[in-house]
Amino acid sequence: MSQITPEDVRKVAKLARLELQEEKITTYTSQLEKILAYVAHLEKVDTEGIPPTTRAVEVVNVMREDTAIGTDVREEIINQAPHREDSFYRVPKIL
Repeated sequence: MSQITPEDVRKVAKLARLELQEEKITTYTSQLEKILAYVAHLEKVDTEGIPPTTRAVEVVNVMREDTAIGTDVREEIINQAPHREDSFYRVPKIL
């Protein structure tokens, strides 16, 4: 595995449009090197025959049938408007 250089960190930061303080470059270089080493370690794990997953415990949405239920509150709600015109809200013209 190739060594990560401070120039590599500066280049990645520029591509990501991140402004890094110069005194932090050494820290980030070391951290990025450790992250890539860990990824290389994970690549050695045999995952043949293991289906890909997005989480440890599978989550299933519980769905119910969509049903329309009629209500008689329309007039009550429209009556709360400051201005109305027939069965609609009247609002100022926006241009």
